[in-house]
Amino acid sequence: MARSTPTGVFVTILTSWTGESAAAFQNLSKDRAAPAAARPAAYRGGRALRDLRASASSRADSVPDLQDLARILYFSAGITKERAHPGGEIYFRAAACTGALYEIELYVVTGDLAGLDAGVYHFNPAEVSLRLLRKGDFRRNLAQATAMEPAVAHAPATIICTGTYWRNAWKYQARTYRHFGWDNGTLLANMLAVSAASGLPAEIVLGFVDAGVNRLLDLDTRREVSLCLVPIGRTSESSLPARREAPALGLETIPLSEREVGYPAMLEMHDASSLESEEEVTQWRGKQQVFPSSAPAGEAVRFQRLPEEEQPKDTIEQVILRRGSTRAFDKTASITLEQLSTIVDCATRGLPADFLEPPGAQLNDLYLIVHAVQGLKPGAYLFRREQNSLELLKAGEFRAEAHHLGLEQGAAGGRLCGHLLFSPI
Repeated sequence: MARSTPTGVFVTILTSWTGESAAAFQNLSKDRAAPAAARPAAYRGGRALRDLRASASSRADSVPDLQDLARILYFSAGITKERAHPGGEIYFRAAACTGALYEIELYVVTGDLAGLDAGVYHFNPAEVSLRLLRKGDFRRNLAQATAMEPAVAHAPATIICTGTYWRNAWKYQARTYRHFGWDNGTLLANMLAVSAASGLPAEIVLGFVDAGVNRLLDLDTRREVSLCLVPIGRTSESSLPARREAPALGLETIPLSEREVGYPAMLEMHDASSLESEEEVTQWRGKQQVFPSSAPAGEAVRFQRLPEEEQPKDTIEQVILRRGSTRAFDKTASITLEQLSTIVDCATRGLPADFLEPPGAQLNDLYLIVHAVQGLKPGAYLFRREQNSLELLKAGEFRAEAHHLGLEQGAAGGRLCGHLLFSPI
């Protein structure tokens, strides 16, 4: 949301979309800016593929400073490219998003860090800066909302991801709620990778009292809601400052566009999945979330990763800055089985999260439609994580079917291999 404060007004920069579009940014006036949160100039990561396969240790003290936060925030949601458009400029961010609408906002709740005072902040991607919403240490408020989840209780700083309905719904209507998961997921992939490359433990936390976190950020929940928390770093001390009062800030809301259309289904879905008390958070976290997979039944092909010396040497930051979407694929090209194996291996190693036990467990089954992979028959496959292999479900050329499943988009049928994710309900 775009807001005003007693000391200034949120500045709204519009995208170049035509029709009923929504504002692209929200930020606070310069008099509330945190010092020196400039675009990171130096890379700290090692090889991207190595960082993706590693996770920072959560046993030793690991405290980020302002530049660490700036690096994580920028490579998660910062502006990495600009493109001229007949209606103005389009600003592309570090993580892919449906329609390039970037409805995910980032907030930070932190104690005192080197270069940054304790407070509740909003990240402004247009300036790569933090804007102060509340002064003081509110980490106990956040920890209690998670029923004292250890990763949050011991974190020097926690990033909160929120979703802004109308910024995506003006184009995609109620389907926006599904996009919250997709778009937040691409952003979190960057955040976890850059945190690991910086030697900072990070974890995705979905179990929290929604109303408590929304109140701390002073969100208008008809328009914006908290989606997840990501504690960054760890301290061994278990004592947190006393819980602080978090009165309403009374921030005036500046509309994202001249008018908004409500899609009640989005709010109903969010309300149905929200947790209302610490007891409910504890019960939710104790439930079995991971389901056993069925036994393999078809022909299997074992994956073989690229040898270490043949893997790309790029840092995670270089990979993120190079990333972009393409609409054109060469149907005459192919990739090797080793290249596909390396891609799938890095993408399916699991992630640290409060809803995945044991570590490395996953909720999704990965299916592949293979068109042109050297060493693999064209066909439909299921990835078997336990065996590190692909099970052939049906051999054949399925470009037309992939094109249909991709809503008749050319990219779906033109790829060398398509990936589909399914979750048991």
